Amino acid sequence: MGELAARAGLATSAIRFYEAHGLITSERNAAGHRRFHADALRRVSFIKVAQRVGLSLSEIRDALATLPDSRTPTRRDWAKLARGWKPLLDERIALLEAMREKLDGCIGCGCLSLDTCAIYNVDDEAALLGTGPRWLLGDRSPAP
Repeated sequence: MGELAARAGLATSAIRFYEAHGLITSERNAAGHRRFHADALRRVSFIKVAQRVGLSLSEIRDALATLPDSRTPTRRDWAKLARGWKPLLDERIALLEAMREKLDGCIGCGCLSLDTCAIYNVDDEAALLGTGPRWLLGDRSPAP
C-alpha cells in the first residue's frame, strides 16, 4: 500500500478510502499485507483526474465497474470506458466554457442584483424555466 500511495502521490489513507469505497481492490498475502494488482496505479491515477474535473465518486465507481476484475484492463477496455464518458465530459466542458464566458454577467439565477444585466432578466423570467442558473445551463429567455 505504501508503494502505491507513494507512486500515486497520495496518503495511504486515500488508498484505504478508495478501497473501502470499491474503487480499487487488493488481496492479502500470508502476512496480512495488502497487495495491489499492476493496474491499481492506473486506476488511482484515473480517480485523481476524474475527481479533479469534478466527477463524483459514484460516477467514477460506475466507470471503473465497466473494467474487468479478472485481469489487467487492456487499451481496448480503457478506450471503451472513455467512449462511454465522452458525452458526460462534453457536457461538462460546455458548461465550463459557458461559465467562463458568462460569469461576469447575468447567468439567469434570478437574483436581479446586478446593476447592468447583459440579459435583462426582467421580472425574473429565468424562474419560469426552473431553478438554478438557467442561462448558464443553456436555457434561453422566453420569447416576448
